[in-house]
Amino acid sequence: SKREIKMRKLDSTKVRPLKTEQLLHIEDHDFALRPGFGGSPIPVGIDVQVESIDSISEVDMDFTMTLYLRHYWKDERLSFRSNKNKSMTFDGRLIKKIWVPDVFFVHSKRSFIHDTTVENIMLRVYPDGNVLFSLRITVSAMCFMDFSRFPLDTQNCSLELESYAYNEDDLMLYWKHGNKSLSTDEHISLSQFFIEEFSASSGLAFYSSTGWYNRLFINFALRRHIFFFVLQSYFPAMLMVMLSWVSFWIDRRAVPARVSLGITTVLTMSTIMTGVSASMPQVSYIKAVDVYLWISFLFVFLSVIEYAAVNYLTTAEERKQLKKRGKASGMYSMDAVQAMAFDGCFHDTDVDMDLPPFPDPCEENESRASQTNISNVDTPRLKRKRSLKGNVGRIILQNNHVIDTYSRIIFPSVYIVFNFFYWGLYI
Repeated sequence: SKREIKMRKLDSTKVRPLKTEQLLHIEDHDFALRPGFGGSPIPVGIDVQVESIDSISEVDMDFTMTLYLRHYWKDERLSFRSNKNKSMTFDGRLIKKIWVPDVFFVHSKRSFIHDTTVENIMLRVYPDGNVLFSLRITVSAMCFMDFSRFPLDTQNCSLELESYAYNEDDLMLYWKHGNKSLSTDEHISLSQFFIEEFSASSGLAFYSSTGWYNRLFINFALRRHIFFFVLQSYFPAMLMVMLSWVSFWIDRRAVPARVSLGITTVLTMSTIMTGVSASMPQVSYIKAVDVYLWISFLFVFLSVIEYAAVNYLTTAEERKQLKKRGKASGMYSMDAVQAMAFDGCFHDTDVDMDLPPFPDPCEENESRASQTNISNVDTPRLKRKRSLKGNVGRIILQNNHVIDTYSRIIFPSVYIVFNFFYWGLYI
């Protein structure tokens, strides 16, 4: 009946070729083979528009980039008749039924095609068989970084494109518009880097088992912003070094104050160095920031050593003066050095602790040694040597407070010279 015939025509379970597939003659060709199979290599043009550089990771040594990747080639099997010579645009559903280039990203760690709200794939076919295939991709790839000048460094990274299956005998990959094939969004910016340049280049890659392949490079140079590291590392290190110099203006007899200040600055410098190292990969070479922090740490450490020398010489001078008084009187009472050992405070040499006097243990040894050496006659050269050595030691002991005076000038001067050479070398 007519009703049954109409029902058969409206039966949705029957699969019929789509109008677009009939127009492109997709069912008439084997698209498992590349266009012009068996002949000269098919040229595939590439152009890229970089939408954003999402992140740069020093620890993982990689970068993440979102881009529009466009392929251009000609497949005469897809040509069709058109009175108005207009192209036809399709989405990703047609991609699975035709041949497309198998371009992949060399050294990529992970990548994906955006699929919100649908897959970001566009296919445009022209009447003469020319094809435009566009994808929106986010890719994370390796970037071999050199941190020897960190954080005053410039990193050169590249994203590399290559055909996976077709070598240069089957597919010729090239930049569609030369250097103009690579374009970037004007609003691309990074928190720690300034993008100096983008450039496109090409080359060949050889694999021992499969031959030579065309490879395209997206090169970009990144210069690091230094201001963040000045605030977080350099400026605190400078302040700690300057704070350690305050010790030179504190009385050398104030042992607790100077020792506490020295230990505090040393520990603070250690904390700064640990914080910088924690955010960096564990490389086996010295970075520029390591040079600065270690030299600053050395200045802080030397300021502690300087006070240790001053304190030792002060103690030695006090003992020597006490010996002289002991030789004159034959005995002496507890001196200022011993009193300082009890309460940590300096006392004048006339301190009387109301303790019973005791003999000098060193006096007997000195008298015994002097009696033994009376008979020995020193040569003039030995006498001069002992005299010079004694004079130098006497001058140092008697003027130990001058060490702080010299340190107030030497430490800042040397540190300024170091900063001058450091910033001149790395900037």
